[in-house]
Amino acid sequence: QVQLVESGGGLVQTGGSLRLSCAASGRAVTSYSMGWFRQPPGKEREFVAAISRSGDSTDYGDSVKGRFTISRDNAKNTVYLQMNSLKPEDTGVYYCAARSSPWRSSRQDEYDYWGQGTQVTVSS
Repeated sequence: QVQLVESGGGLVQTGGSLRLSCAASGRAVTSYSMGWFRQPPGKEREFVAAISRSGDSTDYGDSVKGRFTISRDNAKNTVYLQMNSLKPEDTGVYYCAARSSPWRSSRQDEYDYWGQGTQVTVSS
């Protein structure tokens, strides 16, 4: 199994950028495909981005495509989410997740492990 800890959230103005990190422990992140999900206030958790085990394949939710970039540094056992051109609707708790498959997925129920979440707030 793997333990995931997100960091890097905070308060940013519309149009700004944040870089989230997800540090893995217990088992190397190379064993998993990885994903990011978010939960806006009062809403259900939704898909943001995913990356395959090797890092050669990525996928993004329509609302973040072209603005967010998921990446991984397997040597550091960490996955990242670079968020640019942030909008107020990007506000929410962002969760890192790990899937016991080399292939990335946008489905929450296909992920096996979850971090505690990190708050991102975009002000206007």
